[in-house]
Amino acid sequence: MGYNLIRYGVKDESIAENRMLVAKVFEALAETRPQSVRYLVLELENGEFIHLVSQDGDGLTGLDAFKAFSADHAARRSTPLARSPVKIVGNYRMLAGEVVPA
Repeated sequence: MGYNLIRYGVKDESIAENRMLVAKVFEALAETRPQSVRYLVLELENGEFIHLVSQDGDGLTGLDAFKAFSADHAARRSTPLARSPVKIVGNYRMLAGEVVPA
């Protein structure tokens, strides 16, 4: 399972909405508990959001809550979306169950 890091800024007037839509995605994940999804979202003080995601199949993107989050995402953003594959090289109790090779 590979990871992708997704980073983008959100317009000041859309931060609360973006945060709420992200929360709904996590509620849906808690209900459906897809084993093929690993997902972490961080909000920075400057209005940027960082998503760290790994999924096999559409366990995340297939959720109605994720589709709602994505629907008007471009209108909420203040910066372009930047996506890049990442490799975890160290993890101490942040990502449960992750084993990092020596």
